[in-house]
Amino acid sequence: MTAVGFIGLGQIGKPMAKRLRDWPGGLVVCDVSPDAVAGFSTVAVSPAELAAQVGLVCVMVRDDAQVAEVVASALTTAKPGTVIAIHSTISVETAERIEREAAEHGVLVVDAPVSGGGMGAASGRLAVMVGGSDEAFSKCAEPFAAFADLVIHAGSIGSGTKMKLARNLLHFVAFTAVTEAQRLAEAAGLDIVKLGEVVRHSDAVTGGPGAIMLRETTAPLEADDPWRPVMEHVLALGEKDLSLALALAQELMVDVPLAQLARERLKPGLGL
Repeated sequence: MTAVGFIGLGQIGKPMAKRLRDWPGGLVVCDVSPDAVAGFSTVAVSPAELAAQVGLVCVMVRDDAQVAEVVASALTTAKPGTVIAIHSTISVETAERIEREAAEHGVLVVDAPVSGGGMGAASGRLAVMVGGSDEAFSKCAEPFAAFADLVIHAGSIGSGTKMKLARNLLHFVAFTAVTEAQRLAEAAGLDIVKLGEVVRHSDAVTGGPGAIMLRETTAPLEADDPWRPVMEHVLALGEKDLSLALALAQELMVDVPLAQLARERLKPGLGL
């Protein structure tokens, strides 16, 4: 088992690193804050010092600029065959450029953003979306399993980032839809805290928006496609409930543009 290094012990990085403390190959950590590294047995003072000791370097810092700075330091000492895993959400272009730069040193790179937040990191239930070569993925999949119960090889370098951005598009569009639902419920005299309880309860049972994300393509459904009756059922319920919600919003004079757009685009979006 190769040693693992972890750089960036913030809100998500620190619980991820804690899940690696019992890694058989050993763990080395590095952070600019002395408080962040307290409690870890092996601490490096710089990314370069850390990279010299490990075979996998996990990077969880703030942005593209910090990632570039950390990786540049690590590459000065990283041995050929080392894997640098970038867990920060950065641009695809940055990930591709870093892979090219690392290749000059014989170092492999994966972009491996995570989903699940601090709670998922602490419980070992993150999802990791990995972009990189088969060789690089094979070297980091097992260590990643220490803090994630879903590790996906999304494709070549940059694919992990692309998948994370698609996932977060859903996340934040849904948050915006939540604000419409709250305004509608509040205008109707409802307790929106209780509404939140209902939403979290039912999504935990049904899977929420991800419940329909099972097709391999977004192409229109053929007449004999087995998914067609499923999506037709979803459409019938969706159009009915959205129409009723829009009527209530009009009655209460609540602006719900996302709901209107959803009714207009639900049918083609379902492939119908």
